[in-house]
Amino acid sequence: MGTSRGKRPLLPDARVPAGSPTLRRRELGAQLRALRNARGLTVEQVAAHLMCHPSRVSRLETGARGVTARDIRDLCDLYGVTDPAERAALTRLAAEGKQQGWWQSYELGPFATYAGLEESAVTFRQYQSTTMPGLLQVPEYVRAMSAVLVPEVPDERADVFVEVKMRRQGRLTAAHPPTLSVVLDEAVLRRAVGGPAIMADQLDHVLNVTKSPNITVQVIPFCAGAHSAMDSTFSIMDFAESVPSVVYVEGLVGWIYIERPPDVTRYEQVFEKLKARALDPKDSAELIACTSAYFRSAATGAAEPR
Repeated sequence: MGTSRGKRPLLPDARVPAGSPTLRRRELGAQLRALRNARGLTVEQVAAHLMCHPSRVSRLETGARGVTARDIRDLCDLYGVTDPAERAALTRLAAEGKQQGWWQSYELGPFATYAGLEESAVTFRQYQSTTMPGLLQVPEYVRAMSAVLVPEVPDERADVFVEVKMRRQGRLTAAHPPTLSVVLDEAVLRRAVGGPAIMADQLDHVLNVTKSPNITVQVIPFCAGAHSAMDSTFSIMDFAESVPSVVYVEGLVGWIYIERPPDVTRYEQVFEKLKARALDPKDSAELIACTSAYFRSAATGAAEPR
């Protein structure tokens, strides 16, 4: 029964509750890729068997495309999956991958993929060089950032951005919250997004959330000099079950998802170097508090220029 080569990939227990549809599609894709590799087949060979373009098979395996019940039937036949329970588990994942997540009603475009992944990540490792991470932003900071986007964002759309970010942040205080480890360049603290009053509120918020045991923030001070990610910003997301980790990189050219294990490992190594270069959490909190106090004074006209 099942595949004849290699170790059978583990399928999720039917008692495990469904995660986000984005995660379920990627989980199913990982299972299908493992089954194909266990049979020693290439993407092109599978595509020829299914009479489709190889890109369709690739999209199924990366979770970029939903999988139909017919796809599962045909692929199980090709991969020699004969156990009814295994076929049913794959079919269930395909059905869960077609469900609607809360974020899909907000018309987020390409960012919906990230929101779906974020919904089920169990750990986040984030580095930001210029702006506060979305999971830590206060509403007025979100609005200030929306005001400088190109093309310009109308007020009603900025309201949507705020609502989405507040819903995303809700996971940090859920019953079983993810672990969030953030490294910030000092420039993130110093840039007065929205003005000094908003920055003071923003930094005070960071100090408050880091009281939670699942959230850690470290700052790389200017005096630390050059480091390996000065021109970058990224987020590493880790998941439970059999879903591989993903690195998310955002910029003006769009959204990039990095999944090749060697590339993910490189980002993990860079993140560890950044943590080592940064102040420890206690000293970082002191720097954040000092910067907040400066902005608070500046908002009232009491700060000395510097």
